[in-house]
Amino acid sequence: RNEVLEAELFNNVGPSTNSGINFDKYDDIPVEATGEDIPACINSFADIKLTEIIKQNISMARYDRPTPVQKYALPFILAKRDLMACAQTGSGKTAAFLVPILNQIYEQGPVQVKNNNPRGRNKQYPLSLILAPTRELATQIYEEARKFSYRARVRPCVVYGGADVVSQMRDLSRGCHLLVATPGRLADMIDRGKIGLDYCKYLVLDEADRMLDMGFEPQIRRIVEEDNMPPTGQRQTLMFSATFPKEIQRLAQDFLDNYIFLAVGRVGSTSENITQKIVWVSEDDKRSFLLDILNAAGLDRATEANKDEKMAMGVPPRREESLTLVFVETKKGADALEEFLYRHGYPVTSIHGDRSQREREDALRVFRSGQCPILVATAVAARGLDIPHVKHVINFDLPSDIEEYVHRIGRTGRMGNLGLATSFFNDKNRNMVRDLVELLQEAKQELPKWLEAIASEARFGGGGGRGRAGAKRFGGGFGSRDYRQADRNKGPHTAGPARPGGGFNSFGGAAPHFNHYGGYGGFSGSQGYNSYNTSGASGTDWWGGN
Repeated sequence: RNEVLEAELFNNVGPSTNSGINFDKYDDIPVEATGEDIPACINSFADIKLTEIIKQNISMARYDRPTPVQKYALPFILAKRDLMACAQTGSGKTAAFLVPILNQIYEQGPVQVKNNNPRGRNKQYPLSLILAPTRELATQIYEEARKFSYRARVRPCVVYGGADVVSQMRDLSRGCHLLVATPGRLADMIDRGKIGLDYCKYLVLDEADRMLDMGFEPQIRRIVEEDNMPPTGQRQTLMFSATFPKEIQRLAQDFLDNYIFLAVGRVGSTSENITQKIVWVSEDDKRSFLLDILNAAGLDRATEANKDEKMAMGVPPRREESLTLVFVETKKGADALEEFLYRHGYPVTSIHGDRSQREREDALRVFRSGQCPILVATAVAARGLDIPHVKHVINFDLPSDIEEYVHRIGRTGRMGNLGLATSFFNDKNRNMVRDLVELLQEAKQELPKWLEAIASEARFGGGGGRGRAGAKRFGGGFGSRDYRQADRNKGPHTAGPARPGGGFNSFGGAAPHFNHYGGYGGFSGSQGYNSYNTSGASGTDWWGGN
């Protein structure tokens, strides 16, 4: 055991990562799986075959019980099935794919890397590739991978744009079994001859719709179809996202083989764990209204300065469990609002696309820790970031479409915990009123009469949004989610609802051997951390002791 590393990885973990105030209700959300020979779901982590080290890491990470997406995805992935999973943001999908992938990499042992000559000795051949749209999400996945791979001698790495490429290449040279990457930087590393995908067994596309929205489809198709990656059917491919439009489902037809489609909750909906408040606030009054909200929450510096006095009175100090995330539309607006709040005595930081990577990481660090419990953000922080204790999301500026609204407020109410989302609405936001009203009604939220009146006016006037039935990312019942179901409805088909069956494939197999230039994960000639490429390795325990 490495006590220093263990403290770094697990000391900031909360009392129970996979539990919350409202977990039992969250546990009952609808789940549907379509496909052939669907394995049975699980009710606890003890129901699946995991190595002892991975089980211990799950326990140290405080994962007490699986979330709905984990109950289904874990046995599906361990059964070697391709998967397309649609789940709400904050549903635990990162662990749902990391745990089975890392477990299988550890259990199956090293592979033989061929045709690696001395000139290519620094080229790495990861066994798993996880693609993510943003550097923040990539970093988050990497940090989770570090936890679950602790002591398993499976080395994760991360590469993304906006950071020093030399330091990333230096880290890669120490070995890489699982690679988390943004598409652009990965393509660059492939062109530089630093990464080879010849032996990639597991491919994950996380936030797949976001990657397409950001224009990454050409890079993704090149990586998957042209860069020596094993073809569909010879690798296991998983796609995860909060929404799955038909464009993404058609992409799945190209990348996935006989896959299971998993829908957890309604596609594009919000959690009932989030209390949504819509308030009418004119543009000129937004700042003063925000100050009133923050002051009522006791988030000003004067309140924090009195924390010793409060503790003496038995009042607990403010911690990271009371974070407030404020969304604005523009980078300039983020800077201006941060400066305004700072001048009024509030501990605040901000994040947007013009910040350097170090500035963004520093801002997220002080926000997560509670040192600066107010974060002003543009949409760059709206997707995929893991900030578990956000209690209040404030839409200072509402987005222009309902999908972005869903992803923003999904920063709170995560993992079954309760959250609050407050949105400032005025005449500038009439374009989305119909979608907003339908969303509030679906989530059983309080609907202000003035908002309902505006929606009725827009309905008769033909404005106010697309209406949810016409929105390209939203589907009705479960059957309309799986694109294959629409095709099969035209003729005979065998797919049906989730049912017991299948089972777990056996793991391991014949003992592969090392050669001089390549080894497990394909990092040859590497020095330092966990260099396993030694000749004469034998036995069934490929990794040695714990």
